Amino acid sequence: MKVFIYLDESGSIHKNSKTRYFAIGGYFTFEEEKIKIIAKYKRFNYELKKKYNINLNKEIKSYNMTQLEKIEIFSKVQSINSFNGCVKVFDKIRMQKEILHSNIFFNYGVKLLILDCIIPLLDKDFDECEFYLNVDNRNVGVGNLKNLENYLSTEFILNNYKFKVTYFDSRTNYGIQLADLIVNTFYNYYKDKSIIREVIPHLDTKKFKVSSFPKSFKIIDNKYSKC
Repeated sequence: MKVFIYLDESGSIHKNSKTRYFAIGGYFTFEEEKIKIIAKYKRFNYELKKKYNINLNKEIKSYNMTQLEKIEIFSKVQSINSFNGCVKVFDKIRMQKEILHSNIFFNYGVKLLILDCIIPLLDKDFDECEFYLNVDNRNVGVGNLKNLENYLSTEFILNNYKFKVTYFDSRTNYGIQLADLIVNTFYNYYKDKSIIREVIPHLDTKKFKVSSFPKSFKIIDNKYSKC
């Protein structure tokens, strides 16, 4: 089984950051429909740029979109069978230790995302799995390019999993731009619900797996309930 994961982050991991929350997430899909999802978002992105007369080479971030525009693109992608949104939100205030190394913590966060929000949704009968992670490169130094791949391979050493991590500039990768929209939406649920109040009721609760650290929650009847 091949699983394609597109990841971005919202908030800040840095130990000196005043932000309370940090989120890692995006979506995962399978080989047969990964191009279809990106094509849907790419078309929507193009239409948005035409509407606002934005340069086609300029990246549209989630905070540039209105709530109605977010609802529109979510309705398009969540209708695709193998689309699965996945987000892990970290409450830094409730952690027992401060984050000393951003890169190490990011790797740990990706591991938790895979454990809590991706693997539970996969077919339990598969014998092996290849994970292809597509990650925004803005916070990754050249010397750290193999860190996440090696880390995940070690952490899942008892499983028959293979990991391939590729870093992209989000300005040219529509899958990561869609991941930005997803992770930012749920990050804002914690930070300030008013920013996405209109969006949440339009999300298909079966298409998003979201959990927080140290406690987790899930979507029930278009609302969030603590587990």
